[in-house]
Amino acid sequence: MIPIISIVGKSNSGKTTLIEKLIPEFKRRGYRIGTIKHHLHDFEVDQRGKDSWRHAQAGADAVAIASPYKLAFITTPPSDLTLDELRDRYFQNVDLVIAEGYKGSTHPKVEVFRAEVYECPLFRKGDNLLATVSDINVDTGVPCFGLEDIAPLVDLLENTFLSS
Repeated sequence: MIPIISIVGKSNSGKTTLIEKLIPEFKRRGYRIGTIKHHLHDFEVDQRGKDSWRHAQAGADAVAIASPYKLAFITTPPSDLTLDELRDRYFQNVDLVIAEGYKGSTHPKVEVFRAEVYECPLFRKGDNLLATVSDINVDTGVPCFGLEDIAPLVDLLENTFLSS
């Protein structure tokens, strides 16, 4: 089973920035990484007026845009799919899935906490929290890493999820 970790935290805490730093470190170590961004609102991936957008507007239930360099698949899911459902359907060729958001999932979490963004962390050790990444030293009952402590955080994640 491909492991999933959720990077969680309040809006503007630095979740995306942390993921942008984690991916190259995992790649440097030879891992294939998939990411899932949870978004509670509708969004567009295709450009208005382009062929695939027009296909969807005409009523297609699924649209693929394929080239030798990228593949995008757009479909209307029956509901908000769980992380497990997304992983099992779309992420067979990776070693680890990093999810941004999904605070309510049961998957292990790394919380990004910045004191200037909110008062106290959202999670503690008993909340399936694996680590905290913060601009201050905060006690959540799990290891706390600085915002730039990427290699030690990847060491923890690698040893927990990817070592045989």
